[in-house]
Formats: sequence, C-alpha cells, structure tokens
Amino acid sequence: MTTLRAAVFAALFLFMIPTWAAAQDVTLTSRDGSVEIAGNLLGFDGEFYRVDTIYGELTVDGSGVLCEGPGCPDLEAFIAKVTLSGSPTVGRILMPALLEAFAIRNDYALRKESISDSETIYRMSDRAAERDVGAFTFRLTNADEGFADLLADQADMVMSLREVRDEERVLAEEAGLGDLTSRNGSRVVALDALVPVVAPSNPITELTVTQLTQLLSGEIDNWSILGGVDAPIAVHVLASSTGLGQAMQDLLLEPADADLVKGVVLHPSGPDLARAVAADPFAVGVTSQSETGNAWVLGISGECGFTLRATRRGVKTEDYPMTSPMFLYIPARRFPKLVREFLGYLRDPSAQLVIRRAGFVDQAPEEISMDEQGDRFANAISQAGQETSLDDLQDMVSFLTPLKRLSTTFRFEAGSVNLDAQSRSNVQQLARALEIGLYNERRIVFVGFSDSEGSADVNVRISQRRAEAVREAVVDAAETDDLNRVSLEAAAFGEAMPMACDETSWGRQVNRRVEVWVR
Repeated sequence: MTTLRAAVFAALFLFMIPTWAAAQDVTLTSRDGSVEIAGNLLGFDGEFYRVDTIYGELTVDGSGVLCEGPGCPDLEAFIAKVTLSGSPTVGRILMPALLEAFAIRNDYALRKESISDSETIYRMSDRAAERDVGAFTFRLTNADEGFADLLADQADMVMSLREVRDEERVLAEEAGLGDLTSRNGSRVVALDALVPVVAPSNPITELTVTQLTQLLSGEIDNWSILGGVDAPIAVHVLASSTGLGQAMQDLLLEPADADLVKGVVLHPSGPDLARAVAADPFAVGVTSQSETGNAWVLGISGECGFTLRATRRGVKTEDYPMTSPMFLYIPARRFPKLVREFLGYLRDPSAQLVIRRAGFVDQAPEEISMDEQGDRFANAISQAGQETSLDDLQDMVSFLTPLKRLSTTFRFEAGSVNLDAQSRSNVQQLARALEIGLYNERRIVFVGFSDSEGSADVNVRISQRRAEAVREAVVDAAETDDLNRVSLEAAAFGEAMPMACDETSWGRQVNRRVEVWVR
C-alpha cells in the first residue's frame, strides 16, 4: 500500500495523452497484490500510467504496479510519440535538422515518412535492438492552427514565429496545460529577424522604423518622398495567417495604431515574397532574414545617425530592433523519456551549431573583444546626453576595457520590467553554460544601461537594479551550479552607451538593456 501510494502521489498529474491511445480498461495492481486501481487508461509515457478512475485521474509509476486488461501497453515495444504543429519555417527545416543531429549523437537511425504535403513523421529506431523507439510527427500549418491543435489535443507542442496570444494562454491554462509564458512553458529554439527588402535596382539603402510603418500603412505612397524615383510604392507582406505576418503587425503596425495599406500584396511564404519584390523595382516588403533570396535588405536607421542591420551578431544581441524568436511552446505534460532527452538536447552547445548550419541564428554566447566594438563606443561619445560627462565615459571605458562582451543580452518588454521572450531564453542558455562549467574561474559582470529619459543619476540606479535582477534570475535558473567557481557581479552606466536613437519608443527599448561582460 505504501509503495503504491508513494508512486501515485510522487508522480505528476499532467502529462502527454499519446495520439495512439484511446481510453481503454486497465487494472493496475501493486506488486504485493494488496491494492488495485481500475479505470480507463488515458496515457502511458514509457514510465507512468495515467488512469481515469472513480477517484479522478491518477498518475501511477509503472515500476510499482502490474497492468492487466485490453488497454495495457507492450512495455518491451513502447514507442515514444509526440506531435508538433505550427510554423512551416520551424517544422520543415530547423526541427528536422536538430532531430537528425540528436539521432546521430545517440546512435539512432532516423527515417522520414511523408503523410501529406503538410504532415511528416520522423521515425527513430534503436540500431542494436532493431526496433522503433520514437515517432516525431510535424504538422506544418501556422501558429494559429498550432495552438488550436494543442487545445484540441491534436498536438503536444506548438512551433511558432510569434508569442502566444493572451486568449490562447488563458485557454491553455484553463485546459490544464499550464502557463505557456512560464520558464518551462516555452523556449526559444533559434533566432531570426524581420527585415525590409526591395529590388536590387532600388537606390534606397535604409529606412527608419517610422518610415517603414508609413510605407506599410500607405502614408508614404511614392518613392520620391524617400529620395527615390517618382513612382508609386507596391507593398508586399506575409499573410496574417503566418506567424511572421502576425509578428510584423505586432512590431510595426500595432504600436502606431495603423492598418495595412489597401491593395497590399499578401504572400504565403518568405521565399514567395522575396521573389516578387526582387522582380519589381518599385516594390517593398517585410520578410524573414533567412528567406530574403535575391531581394536587397535595407538597414534600419534613426534620426540621430545610427544604422542597424540584421547581422547574425546584431540579431543575437537584439541590438537589431526587429528580432524574431522561433518558439517552441511546451505544455505542462509529462513527456516520454526520449522526448525529454530531445528537449534537453536543444540547449546543448552542439545543437547551437546545427541551428547555425541550418541557416538560422543560434544562441550560443560569443565573446566580442573591445577592438570589435569601436562603432559602439564612437556612438556612445557622439550621442551621449548632456548629463553624461567625459568623466562618465572614461569611467565606463576603463571598467569595460579588460573585459569582453558576450553576445548574450537581456532586454525588456515594452513599458515593463519583465524580460522579453528572447531574454527569458537567454537566462536559460546562460544558466546552462554555468552548469556545465563553461565559465569556471572567470569573472562575469552584468552591466545595465538605460535610455536618456529622466535624470542621469536615476537612470544609473534603474539600470543597476535591472542588472542585479538579471543576475539573480540566472543564478536561480542555474540550479545545479556551484557558484563558488565563478564570480558574478552587477554594474551599471545608465545612459552612457546608447545603441539606438531615443527619439522613438523602439529606440528607447533597445537602449534599456543588460549586457554580459566576461574576463
């Protein structure tokens, strides 16, 4: 009785309902025969049974019971199954590449089985046992359909190029799937960016965010207004059914309370948009950095002279303002061991190499020496506010010169002290690096910066508090790390080193950040 009670109550009450299992009669009996639990089997993950009984749903450790009845699974031939639904960009290229690398690492064979144009199963098999051990199904739909599939128990995870909507989060929580915005409810698998594109023959090389929004809304309708030829502008965007199309509206149109111009050309995919824009000298579009094709990518400029481009490093540090994280939303379910191992692999340094080779921006921290940051410091001097003295700049340079900047940067949601989605993922990535000893015997400094609104003294104090908060978040996430092996500090320089113009809300948001520096 004690064994069974411990097995029941130590287990989690939330885990995956495999797509292969309809409710079936089972009886679970403790190994000493003293206790029986009868009911309908709702799921089995290779280790735990979930049973609908007269007492409610119970989760029982399979090692403590014997199973009898037509619903009992074959323990020797168990196959871990999981279905991922959502973004084709994530599911067609990125996830299969990571799955293949995971299989090679663990000496599994992997074979692809196409069910339809939008559904593919990757079957993983044990070479030694010569039997399947896993089946990963990818449904290539869009973010809206992905979340709908999750809520309808037709999918176990969601691949998305946008953040979960409030209404989707509420419905998921009400359905017992947990908080999809929590630390364990989502993760950023890789990074991409939204970029404005034109035909190679177009003389325009950069736009401000305000100009880009005005182009999309039709407020600017002729290239001559921007210094180009006297010709009407043809606007191309990704359809609102796509995650990137929704992300574009969230980043550009919604903050300006603007709508898309009438007559806009909608495209189902990035490559389709890029081809259309590259062929039309009077077209402009917004698409993914990874799918620009032969179109020309424009820089994002500011009134004060900054120009930011979607370079790999600019996207990784979020210095570029329109980064686009690639999300995997994971409900509070207990997944089979093989699936849990794959999810753990996604944070491994070797997985970051796979992401990079697949054409996306990885999250592996890179060390950037002071010599590589000349433009940043030149901008700091030229754009320093009236309250930033030469002594302040000299103190900052003197403090940072012995250190190297990590590409890991933390930024905050608009109008909030909460970390944004990419930064929440950065917390986990840096914590993981601490856990595996990547920074043993080194000094790590979390350095806070701010925008120039308000007094300089107040901004220094605010940025100091943010730096300390990020440091504590990383420490809390590094649960298995011996922090005696690394020095973790916090410092702040307020508005002394702007990354973008403070004249716009997005510029101020870019400037409010916590950087990580190491020695």
